[in-house]
Amino acid sequence: MLGLDPHPAALWPGVGVAPGVAPEVLDSGAASPGGDAPAKRIAERIAGAVLGHCRALIDAVAPACVAVKLQLAYFERLGPPGAAALFAVAKHARAQGLLVIADGKRGDIDVTAVAYAEALFGGLELPPDVVRDLDLEAPLDVVGGLGADLITVNPLMGRDAIEPFIAAARVAGAGVFVLVRTSNPGAADILDLKLLGGGAVWERLALLVAELGRAGMGESGLSDVGAVVGATVPDHLVRARELMPSSVFLLPGVGAQGGRVEDLAPAFAPGRGGGLITASRSIAGAHLIAGGDPADVRDVNERPGEEGDPTGGEDRPEHDDVVGVDASPVRVVEGVDVALQQDLGAVRLAGPAHRLPFRRR
Repeated sequence: MLGLDPHPAALWPGVGVAPGVAPEVLDSGAASPGGDAPAKRIAERIAGAVLGHCRALIDAVAPACVAVKLQLAYFERLGPPGAAALFAVAKHARAQGLLVIADGKRGDIDVTAVAYAEALFGGLELPPDVVRDLDLEAPLDVVGGLGADLITVNPLMGRDAIEPFIAAARVAGAGVFVLVRTSNPGAADILDLKLLGGGAVWERLALLVAELGRAGMGESGLSDVGAVVGATVPDHLVRARELMPSSVFLLPGVGAQGGRVEDLAPAFAPGRGGGLITASRSIAGAHLIAGGDPADVRDVNERPGEEGDPTGGEDRPEHDDVVGVDASPVRVVEGVDVALQQDLGAVRLAGPAHRLPFRRR
């Protein structure tokens, strides 16, 4: 899976604003705090370059990926042009048949969680009397959401802070990844603390994920409530899988953070669709190490069946009834698991787009 966290100082060369490249962010209504028109134009040009960079990355790796993970903060800090770029990137990813994961790690009291969920999934729906009073034409979805297939949420405020996200995801046919044991070094400060009743904080979160996911089980045996489990501490994966046998794992930390694909086999115990391996900087910056054209990034790694398959090539339960699969060999991006791509439909889909293992469309 391709992670997108575009920094304006680290974009691929030649992706600046040009005719036909980023019209979505031009005249997006941006304004600086003082209403400075030059600052508005600068923000638009930066967002346009970010959009061009993200489109180029998606185009380069789409044949080898199942999803893109959008780091929302990298777009939000650019103001309204950044928001326009975010929606345009999501649209482009969907056009390439990729799932869209909105990585914002949201979490708040229930009423605010509802608002976050509306923004990330289907949008704001207004009741008929409000539509009438505001003299609006559309009865539903007056303010459209991002339309994400999956989002990340923070559970540390408790069950009632994440249940609205799960409810909204189920209405949209989408899913949720709950932070359980993250990949950053500071995760140990909180998540590894021992509880009086036994176990660590992250293990209690894992139990909550498993409980909330039971009502969202798909025919594949996988749930619509997944877990973020960092690839940087693989010793936790066996225990995490014991506690969450039906959850899809989002596995950050491969590549630049030091995580290794070959250590992730326990995550795929329920089948090769049991995990999503994400890589960001190691893909976007591959040309800085290997040289050559950045757009050749998808040729960095090996072909299916060679080293880099965390399942070790073993036979595991398949979910081909959920996705269309054509196992034709393709080259893949460093850090992206071939077996996972095949099970979730990343290799030349039989259908029009990738589908989640718990989704039926």
